[in-house]
Amino acid sequence: MAGSDFLLEYLPILIFIGLAAIIGIAFLVLPTILAPSDPDQEKVSTYECGFEAFDDARMKFDVQFYIVAILFIIVDLDVAFLFPWAVALFNPELGMDRDFQIFAFWSMFVFLAVFFIGFAYEWKKGALEWR
Repeated sequence: MAGSDFLLEYLPILIFIGLAAIIGIAFLVLPTILAPSDPDQEKVSTYECGFEAFDDARMKFDVQFYIVAILFIIVDLDVAFLFPWAVALFNPELGMDRDFQIFAFWSMFVFLAVFFIGFAYEWKKGALEWR
C-alpha cells in the first residue's frame, strides 16, 4: 500500500507529460492534414534579409541589415541585464544593505550611460537611417 501511495504522488506529472505529448503530436500532425499544400512561387522563393539572392560570394551588399541586427541584440542584452537588476535592487526580502543598494544603483547608471552614449553615437553616424 505504501508503494502505491508513493506512485500516486507522481500521477499529476505523468498526466502532464501525457497531455504534453498528445498536444505536441497534434501540433505536428494537424498542419499536414489541414494546411493547403500548393504554395505559390513567391512563397517558396529564397529570402535573403530583404535583398535579392545572389550567386557570387564577392558581390557587394548593404551591411545596414547587420548593423540593425547588432543594435537589436545590444538593446536586447541591455533589457536582459536590467530586469534581474531591478528585481534584486528593489526587493526588500533579499535583505541587501543600503550601501550595496547604492553601489548597485550607480553601477547600473554607469552601464546605462555607456549604452546611451553608444546609441547616440550610432544615431549620429546614421546607422539607424535606412537608405
